[in-house]
Amino acid sequence: MNIVVEKQPKCIATLNVEVPAADVAAKREKIASSYASQAKIAGFRPGKAPKNVIQKRFGKQISEELTEALFGEACDQALEKENLKVLDFGFPDNLNERPDGSIAFETKLILAPEIKLPEYKGIEVRAPSAEISDEELDVQLQSLRERLAEFEEVTGRALQADDIAVVDFTTTFEGQPLNEAIGEKGQYLAKRDNHWLPVKDGAFLPGYALQLVGMNEGDAKDVTISLGEEFPFEELRGKEILLQTTLRGIKASKLPELDDAFAEKLVPGKSLADLKDLIRGNMAGEKEKQISEFKVNQIVEHLNKSVSFDLPEEIVLRETQNQADSLVEEGSKQGASEVEMMERQAEIFSLATQRAITNLRTNFLLHEIATAEKITVPDSDMLAQISRIAESRKQPINKVIKDLQRTRRIQSIRNSLLIGRTIDFLVEHAKVTEVSPEEMESTPVE
Repeated sequence: MNIVVEKQPKCIATLNVEVPAADVAAKREKIASSYASQAKIAGFRPGKAPKNVIQKRFGKQISEELTEALFGEACDQALEKENLKVLDFGFPDNLNERPDGSIAFETKLILAPEIKLPEYKGIEVRAPSAEISDEELDVQLQSLRERLAEFEEVTGRALQADDIAVVDFTTTFEGQPLNEAIGEKGQYLAKRDNHWLPVKDGAFLPGYALQLVGMNEGDAKDVTISLGEEFPFEELRGKEILLQTTLRGIKASKLPELDDAFAEKLVPGKSLADLKDLIRGNMAGEKEKQISEFKVNQIVEHLNKSVSFDLPEEIVLRETQNQADSLVEEGSKQGASEVEMMERQAEIFSLATQRAITNLRTNFLLHEIATAEKITVPDSDMLAQISRIAESRKQPINKVIKDLQRTRRIQSIRNSLLIGRTIDFLVEHAKVTEVSPEEMESTPVE
């Protein structure tokens, strides 16, 4: 078998194959013999049908299997001979069955990018301490107190900041009822009765609650709200809406005392000290996850900025489509209409392309590091992951394995686990500088 690989830019190569007549004949004979041994043809005992009868009956299948077998052997030899990292072998093209019995064909290979790895051990990252401060714990306890607060009716005075306003309101936009102006999606904001509204900045609509301060029970007021460019409904961005508001009542929250009785109410049998320990432990776990994400994001960003390489265009297009589909699905879940998604098509495609390129570059880099460090995924890890999938599906593990094999997701799971182990390796070998949360927020992007 004569094999020639011609490498081209953008991670593409052409594989040209010529198979001598003798090799073709031998392979065809082997395949035909396999059909003959199993074929059931009227008038002949199993395995005794003449070759010309077998060829006539199964000629098409034999030729297809022959091409597939020769293609597979050519790909295997190309991998070994050229030391290629092939992502996609494509399909045999320009098949030429010559008069002398030889066969020639070619195929387009999509290659993994050639990457010269930067230094990846000792990457400098910044992260806050995993310790939970007393101030952080107090904020969490205060939040719990607010959730368990009781509300008392307030009479004899006007509405004040930090009260709860009970209001009725009807919303109009440019003189029309809101739901008529922008359709059903405006229903939530169009009209509310007995709506409880905390009187503080940032509650509900921007600037709405604080404009009610000074009203007395039964008072009515037209409140104009200016909406920013980030408002969810595109028709209202940068526009004003009018809320015709009536104050139906005033309530004040009464926070529970922070004592053992408070702890008992939340976790029976626990004291306030026990509750603090539980909360501190839960907060520490969440904080460690956040810190891990900080580190990973900085490492990935550093790697991507440290090396440049071409990506296979076809793979980028596939991943871009996957990302675009995901963005459309996210938009639909958030209530965006099909018309809105079409209007944002260019924006969605641009964001999908950015995500695709970043994801692919990161995956290729991490796989290259895994190869360099001989990082692998033990079968025990694979089995544990598949067991978790089976448990979540509430299905027998054997059935889940068959389903994953049928949908070709086994390798995808192994790749995900490999990426995770490689990231763990990089985090373990990173050079971490501890900073305050404030310094973390002000850390400039590279």
